[in-house]
Amino acid sequence: MAVLAGVFLDREAACGLPALAGDANRGPKSFSAQNPFRSRAPVSATLDVLTIGNAIVDVIARADEAFLAAQGMPKGSMTLIDEAKAEAIYAAMGAGTEISGGSAANTAVGAATLGARTAFIGKVREDKLGQSFAHDIRAAKVAYATPLASDGPTTARCLILVTPDGERTMNTYLGAAQNLTTADLDAELVKGAAITYLEGYLWDPPPAKEAFLAAAGIAHGAGREVALTLSDSFCVDRYRAEFLELMRKNVVDLVFCNEAELKSLYETADVDSALIQLRRDVASAVVTRSERGALFVAKDAVVTAPAYPVDRVVDTTGAGDLFAAGFLAGRTRGLDPATSLRLGALSASEVISHVGARPERNLLDLARETGLLA
Repeated sequence: MAVLAGVFLDREAACGLPALAGDANRGPKSFSAQNPFRSRAPVSATLDVLTIGNAIVDVIARADEAFLAAQGMPKGSMTLIDEAKAEAIYAAMGAGTEISGGSAANTAVGAATLGARTAFIGKVREDKLGQSFAHDIRAAKVAYATPLASDGPTTARCLILVTPDGERTMNTYLGAAQNLTTADLDAELVKGAAITYLEGYLWDPPPAKEAFLAAAGIAHGAGREVALTLSDSFCVDRYRAEFLELMRKNVVDLVFCNEAELKSLYETADVDSALIQLRRDVASAVVTRSERGALFVAKDAVVTAPAYPVDRVVDTTGAGDLFAAGFLAGRTRGLDPATSLRLGALSASEVISHVGARPERNLLDLARETGLLA
């Protein structure tokens, strides 16, 4: 069982970070004081985690770096492609495995396997892949009631090439997923969720962006928490200014990112300076650091936890998604940030030990075996 590396309250020495100086615009005020739309006394949640994102079927295949170069794919990236390109890459790929995926959907499934009450909102077409997606997520005990589209683009797919080092390079055809609109939101579901978790990739299509903002408004109106995952450094490059505005205007309360995304967000190679700025810009954040574990940061706290060791990294697809699942499951159970980080690290360690972005082991049993949960 991993040992907590450190908890630092009101101390910035954890990461060599100087103390934050409050100012008239960004001092350590309560969220309700900064956001008049948040209720001060929310009713009990009927759902622990609601995730909203792209509903995608993953097609995962092995590839070497020569194949990536020949296809013009930056290693480790996520590239948006059209249906014709998706068909061309699929034809060039080796034999693949089809698994229902999508970042936020993976997080919902992971949290559900840890015993959290979860739901997912995302759009698919009423076609073979769409029906497979709906079946799989419901079978994982995640509530899913978004109406399937009867016409329009086909169900989204992500063609994932995994190199021998376990790194994944993704080519995503958004298809029906990009047609998510505010009409697909279930306001009562959003109001009842302790945390609404939004996928950064969803920020690409304008109608989905409107749904994103509407969901955040509904959640805050019910006194709930809104989380955002930055998803990918290339996604951050596209929407840096908008993501920062979401954080600084308190549209989101909790941000998830890795170090590459963090450095992209603040356009710096210095992680420590980026962390200082992050703590000024958002109420709290989780920063994953691969084999070096993860950080939880807030204006008055820095908490660190180590990674869980794995014998062999097979496929990093879904590592961030499952880390978020573990952390959110812990947070909604009322666990402290340190334990929630460790639950996230445990969940991520399971998913990188095999091909595919969803757990093969029961994470609740695994957490009990390691003593994280009773």
